[in-house]
Amino acid sequence: MTQLYWETIGEGAQDLVLLHGWGLNAEVWRSVVPRLGSHFRLHLIDLPGYGRSQGFDAMDVQSMANTVWQQAPKHAIWLGWSLGGLVASRIALDHFAEVKGLITVASSPSFQAHDHAWPGIKSEVLLGFEQQLAMDFQRTVERFLALQTLGTESARNDAKLLRTVVLEQPIPKVDILNAGLEILRVVDLREELKDLTVPFLRIYGYLDGLVPRKVATILDDMYPNSPSVVMRHSAHAPFISHPDEFCEYVLDFLARLEG
Repeated sequence: MTQLYWETIGEGAQDLVLLHGWGLNAEVWRSVVPRLGSHFRLHLIDLPGYGRSQGFDAMDVQSMANTVWQQAPKHAIWLGWSLGGLVASRIALDHFAEVKGLITVASSPSFQAHDHAWPGIKSEVLLGFEQQLAMDFQRTVERFLALQTLGTESARNDAKLLRTVVLEQPIPKVDILNAGLEILRVVDLREELKDLTVPFLRIYGYLDGLVPRKVATILDDMYPNSPSVVMRHSAHAPFISHPDEFCEYVLDFLARLEG
């Protein structure tokens, strides 16, 4: 039976499950493990088909969420970055009675732009990445990673770290990456999340070129019970560029849940 890569570390009593973004793996969280490990029992997972979780077929977001949930601790807080935010959101919607909290990071309930009413990534850009993957895998992945750090003072070092995270672990197959891009292109959880009863924190990067900060403002109105934070000097990977600030928001969320 195919198994997910699943690492549990940390000294806290509260479970915190961390889900990475497209093309990457659980090693992306190493910069925040020392800061969060004394407060949480951390669960670091390579999503199906990514990193060390090899052998899985390409999946849609529902299948990915179902696969992760099978091994998950109950009553955990779920933290998902980018694509991982969609998976974590799907889990919170499906298992709200057994999820203590949801944190999405540089994520959107609908990554694709919709006319002028919804900011996001243009459909042709995502389709272009799918076509380019087949022609030049490494260059396409590196280009996408560079977009995630663009604009920050530490952009070059952050992009280098992300490339290292990708290259030091097994590389996802092209069909897995294409399925991930398809999730970003077609999934739309905006309406479903209006009815989410789980405590829900949204963290954004002010400089993010993939999830525009306007998304935060729109969702503040749509989800009045869900607080948002826009990290002023961050782009798409705020936990890498500004780990201390990022962890402060996560720990404050935990304190409010326990208060």
